[in-house]
Amino acid sequence: MYSPPPATADQQRLTAAHGRAATALGATPRGEKLWGWHGRTLSRAAEHPQHGACWLRLSAAPAEQAGGKLWEGTAAATEAVPASVHKPVLYGVYDKTDGAYAYRTELTAFVDSPTCSASPVLREELNLPDTWWARLRTDLAQLATARTDRVAVRQEYADRAVPRFTGHPAPQVTEWVTVHGDLHFANLTVDGPVLLDWEGWGIGPAGYDPALLYAYSLLAPATAARIRNEFAHVLDSASGRTALLIVATELLQSASRGDHPDLVEPLNLLVQEITGADALS
Repeated sequence: MYSPPPATADQQRLTAAHGRAATALGATPRGEKLWGWHGRTLSRAAEHPQHGACWLRLSAAPAEQAGGKLWEGTAAATEAVPASVHKPVLYGVYDKTDGAYAYRTELTAFVDSPTCSASPVLREELNLPDTWWARLRTDLAQLATARTDRVAVRQEYADRAVPRFTGHPAPQVTEWVTVHGDLHFANLTVDGPVLLDWEGWGIGPAGYDPALLYAYSLLAPATAARIRNEFAHVLDSASGRTALLIVATELLQSASRGDHPDLVEPLNLLVQEITGADALS
């Protein structure tokens, strides 16, 4: 998990907003506070008189930046993603603007299984059963068919960023599907799996989700090899290699801002692998 905001005043502000939302949604928070990336979210387990064990997640943003794809992702997924895809049930949403800040709080079913990793970058090997991988493949295949006008990844991003962060020409995406958009082992549960955190889902390159899962797992080579094997039908295709190059670009860009520096070398090796002769043809 991530750290709380560095400023005590921000921690107090978000904690108070979370408490107000819990009251509005009829839930009683319990257990530890879990902070999201850069302190942008705050989550806690909760009890609800009707739904029982729940999860209460607050997102915060400056008031002028509230709304849009990330803000509405969970609710939009409830409406558009096939019910057969395993994700937490959404029970309620509470929106509040308080001065300079806006908050959205989502009450979802509690998922009684730990995530496979505490952070997006996998640093320890996983031993997951065949049934786990089969269900993930099925869920991603069903998700790919969801109809939406949300966009997770744009060609314009690849055109701009791939040359800058890899030194190679941007590939042209020829196959677009609906993707989760943030698939890593901190968003997948040990049991199931259940797919968590639906903020960024939308249209993306075919193979984007397994490519992202693979790239985040490069420091655990046995697990990374399992991903390449389980999704070989996607990742070994021209579309899959295109997705891998775009994903490597995104994570190299993130590393340029100070995130996961230990991934840079394996990401560069991945770029070399997939930009070999005729790799994207």
